[in-house]
Amino acid sequence: MEKSIKKYFALFALPTIIAFGIAFVIPFLLGIYLSFTEFTTVNDATWIGFGNYAKAFSNQEFLNALGFTVKFTVLSVLTINVFAFILAMLLTRKLKGTNVFRTIFFMPNLIGGIVLGYIWQLIFNGILYKFGVTLTSDATYGFWGLIVLMNWQLIGYMMIIYVAGIQNVPKDIVEAARIDGASRSKILRNVTIPLVMPSITICLFLTLSNSFKLFDQNLALTAGAPSKQTSMLALDIYNTFYGKSGWEGVGQAKAVVFFALVALIALIQLVITRRKEVEN
Repeated sequence: MEKSIKKYFALFALPTIIAFGIAFVIPFLLGIYLSFTEFTTVNDATWIGFGNYAKAFSNQEFLNALGFTVKFTVLSVLTINVFAFILAMLLTRKLKGTNVFRTIFFMPNLIGGIVLGYIWQLIFNGILYKFGVTLTSDATYGFWGLIVLMNWQLIGYMMIIYVAGIQNVPKDIVEAARIDGASRSKILRNVTIPLVMPSITICLFLTLSNSFKLFDQNLALTAGAPSKQTSMLALDIYNTFYGKSGWEGVGQAKAVVFFALVALIALIQLVITRRKEVEN
């Protein structure tokens, strides 16, 4: 069997490798090249070096979007994972209707980002209108609106992952800790959390990457208003590329910086949390 797999591996893997190269590798490398050029189409690209990157980092809108995205990501990652873990702890106890609650909490993740954005825009504006303001009257409203939307969409998804991790914690270890006189808080801190670290790694990675890459919800909920103060990085790149004539190269440079930033932060997070898994 192993000889057969080795013999025909290239034959069966080749179509997928070719498709991956055409759909991802070639466009990715071409995108990096275009970030160093001035272009309107791929065929008229003119090499200008790091000029696009200089424009990107001197663009105040990009810097504001970067700061807003970092602030949003830090808060959303914390709130989503804390609430998801609490819900998972509650729904792994022997209570009636836990499967129903799990399904209900997971359902928001099935709704598209654009639809979610417009739904919550109607809800927020309906509440804020009573106070004479709207979601786009102040950047603070838009920021907290995005936080609530992101939590509502992802808490249920992360909860399911945490539930799977908690259910895999060996019961005998928990019972041994109880017999030794450990309190619930000590069992949680010294037994449950260390053994659930693989789930924590996955959830942190998903919430971190999704928060940084948020686009649909940002576009539908605030579209960057007021005055692009609530624009996140993905929306700012989109507006640069399609909204400013002659700035296509700058938009591409921003996209490359965006990719490198997300990849670096996600890699650091994975390394740190996986070390915790090994230690425990």
